[in-house]
Amino acid sequence: MRFTDVFIKKPVLASVVSLFIILLGLRAITDMNVRQFPEIKNAVISVSTTYIGADADLIQGFITTPLEREIAASEGIDYLVSTSTAGVSTIEAYLRLDYDPNEALTQIAAQVNKVRSELPEDAREPVVTLQVGETVAAMYLAFYSEVLSDNQITDYLVRVVEPQLSTIPGVQRANVLGASSFAMRVWLDSVKLAAYDLTGTDVVAALRNNNVLATLGRTKGQDVAIDLNAATDIHDVRQFEDLVISSDGQSVVRLEDVATVELGAESYQTSVNFNGLDATFIGIEVSPDANALDVIESVNEVWDADIIPQLPQGLSAISLMIPPSILIMPLMRW
Repeated sequence: MRFTDVFIKKPVLASVVSLFIILLGLRAITDMNVRQFPEIKNAVISVSTTYIGADADLIQGFITTPLEREIAASEGIDYLVSTSTAGVSTIEAYLRLDYDPNEALTQIAAQVNKVRSELPEDAREPVVTLQVGETVAAMYLAFYSEVLSDNQITDYLVRVVEPQLSTIPGVQRANVLGASSFAMRVWLDSVKLAAYDLTGTDVVAALRNNNVLATLGRTKGQDVAIDLNAATDIHDVRQFEDLVISSDGQSVVRLEDVATVELGAESYQTSVNFNGLDATFIGIEVSPDANALDVIESVNEVWDADIIPQLPQGLSAISLMIPPSILIMPLMRW
């Protein structure tokens, strides 16, 4: 007797098994993730340290090398990749497959704090970030305008668009590519500095001493309590230009006498474009346990219903599945 003869003799059993298979198939359609490869824990931990004004050799010797030596002692690291450029040190620790990323993050953060006192005093605090899953975004959103500047586009994306996308279920991070944040740029003239017997250090000291945020607390009377606020910071180009750099009692040297001040971008080293179009992009990174197709569908719904109708006048946007080209160039000032 064959195994299939049981279902011929007992049609009710055959019907139950068939229904059970159908129910499993329907459940799989709704709950099973659609992915190219099996789910694995693939994580990268990045340590980024900024040291403004330092060249690549100094960054390599005094920041990247000490950090690499300590980070390499952490458990779970497969290999390290480091990059030292002018002003920035970046170390990426690629973890072994299926190693707990949170445990590795804790160990690496502890190692970084251990070596912090050995780094240059003017270097900023190292920033440790964890990225789990694919390092390439699932989709890209491009924003461009012939009216708005890159700074204005970035400001709008950070304040309005990025929070909307980050709250979508399954979105691990909405990463802004080609961001051009507002910054007050002070371009020093070495000839004028020498004429006034000043150095760049004098200008930096004046900026630090005259542009600070201070809290004074509050004053309280019998019936009234008033919060005190000190206007110790400066906001616009004119105020920066009027900043006093030095004074001998008879003459005053202001910042506009030795430098050109403008409201520009925080960095000019990166240019992002798609098909020759300069734009600012947002890359949608999907969580490892999320269905990429469902996440993209949810992003498209928010894109059509909330983001596109609310775009300010003069700003256009398109969605892409192809990553943009990123060009990193040295900072130049003519």
